[in-house]
Amino acid sequence: MTPVIYIFRVTTGQEKIVSQMLERKAKAQKLAIYSLLVPENVKGYLFVEAASENEAVHLAQKTRHVKGILKQPIELEEVKKMITAEKPAALTIELGDVVEIKSGAFKGDKAKVIKIDENKDELTVEFMDMAVPIPTTIKRKIAKLFKKKGDEEE
Repeated sequence: MTPVIYIFRVTTGQEKIVSQMLERKAKAQKLAIYSLLVPENVKGYLFVEAASENEAVHLAQKTRHVKGILKQPIELEEVKKMITAEKPAALTIELGDVVEIKSGAFKGDKAKVIKIDENKDELTVEFMDMAVPIPTTIKRKIAKLFKKKGDEEE
């Protein structure tokens, strides 16, 4: 039987810990698990290569932080696409652009980007509708591009 790849849903932020627990469990119970992959850009998921669905389900059972298993196995090509996919349009945000906040206390507000921290994946913005502009640091993932810097003249 050829090994197949299953996707495990896990608690976000616990992917590496869960993969270590699953690795120990697979070795201890001598399960036919061939590899575990923790993709950096796909939060809350693990890829598990197993001999069969039964092996994968047995591995997931009673394991802390494992929320579920997607029963439909996926092809290796699909895994490659998922782990090599670039971050979406958020990467196109540049200094001077206007962004719209997608969640949190400032949801729906527009702000001008005054600083970008690539290492922390954060933006420092000044909200446009405030009387006194106060620089505020937000996570890049909660901002979506509203208007490019050069589009303001229209």
